[in-house]
Amino acid sequence: MADIAVITGLIEPHAQALGLSLVRVAMFGGTSDPTLQVMAERPDTRQLTIEDCAELSRRISDTLDETDPIEEAYRLEVSSPGIDRPLTRLSDFADWAGFEARLSLIEAVNNRKRFDARLDGLEDDLVVVTMLKWGETLRIEFANIASAKLLLTDALIKATAPLSSEGADTISLES
Repeated sequence: MADIAVITGLIEPHAQALGLSLVRVAMFGGTSDPTLQVMAERPDTRQLTIEDCAELSRRISDTLDETDPIEEAYRLEVSSPGIDRPLTRLSDFADWAGFEARLSLIEAVNNRKRFDARLDGLEDDLVVVTMLKWGETLRIEFANIASAKLLLTDALIKATAPLSSEGADTISLES
């Protein structure tokens, strides 16, 4: 199994050199079709152009080929996080306050591990949300969030509409 922290450490300097911020580095597909997914964005636009994808892909491909941190053959996928993006950093929950998200928790809060909620911001390292179905406000430790992603809503589409359509590009390469 590949060590994502090591791989992230190899990739991050290349992203930063290009003025990009990493959103997620993850391995998917298991042994049958492993894919290393790298999501990045320009902090000012929250997008990634096809040129950004290609340049980041070239840089990290060379580094990964040299250091060989992944034993088996894999596919490298470099992409923008997209409109219904994953929320992977604590700051994402503040940046996207007011929008709706689907959260999955490690440990249940009020007997629930998965629910849709409006993001209400942060209180220190607690993510504050209002559950859509029950209207209940919860404060969840960031470390208890297994996964979260924005829900595609009219409000989200409207808020991101001024952004260029070039930002939803993906590059996949076999390694």
